[in-house]
Amino acid sequence: MSASFGRQIRSLVRRNLIHIKRQPEALTDVTIQPVMFVLLFAYVFGGSINIPGGSYREWLLPGIMAQTMAFSSFVVAIGLNNDLQKGIIDRFRSLPIHRPSVLLARAISSVMHSSIGIVVMSLTGLIVGWRIHEGVGKALLAYLLLLLFGFAMIWIGILVGSSMDSPEAVNGVMFATMFPITFLANTFAPPEGMPTFVRVIAEWNPISALVQAMRELWGNTGNFPTPEAWPLQHPVLVSIGWSVLISVVVAPMALRAYNRRTTN
Repeated sequence: MSASFGRQIRSLVRRNLIHIKRQPEALTDVTIQPVMFVLLFAYVFGGSINIPGGSYREWLLPGIMAQTMAFSSFVVAIGLNNDLQKGIIDRFRSLPIHRPSVLLARAISSVMHSSIGIVVMSLTGLIVGWRIHEGVGKALLAYLLLLLFGFAMIWIGILVGSSMDSPEAVNGVMFATMFPITFLANTFAPPEGMPTFVRVIAEWNPISALVQAMRELWGNTGNFPTPEAWPLQHPVLVSIGWSVLISVVVAPMALRAYNRRTTN
């Protein structure tokens, strides 16, 4: 008689978290790395980027939070690929557990992992001068948008982790795609000063909508005029739409890739 679906997921989530506990270096992407980005851009580049009527440090933090959440797909992809390479998934298949429980547990543990980064960055931001100016309700909505986007990134991680042959290949593909995407956005600099072609990409980048939504909800936009691009004029709705669209499109592809990998 198999354990309940919920108990299976809890056990697998606990297993994933124990791995993080035994390998604390796995937390560098949500602890050391975002702190380094905050300090680097706030104190090294902050003086060269003017935010009319505001602080670059406040304007910067939503961008780094969105970048860190995008990078959470790395964790899912590498963790899943490691389990596939080591035969862990094959062992799970021999047990009386539901197949989706493995992926759901991986997704939940990834959200918990990313939440650590959000807390660390929020505390770091408070230290360097970041503040929330628009009240608790809007602040919570911004954090929820961040987690929703992180959920969409999980499916990308599952797709890449199931498709690649090694953790090194996963790391190469994820770095080559996610890193430039997070910079071709309004994460660290206003898109208005970018070349036309690059600016259009930045304005329609899902990360830009998320960052703009968080800046507006937290009151970190300074006195910048309303962006001319439609996605940045309605950032909350567009951010939700992008997250849902990515999940709807990528999730079936990820599940097919995972099923092919675990049934052959």
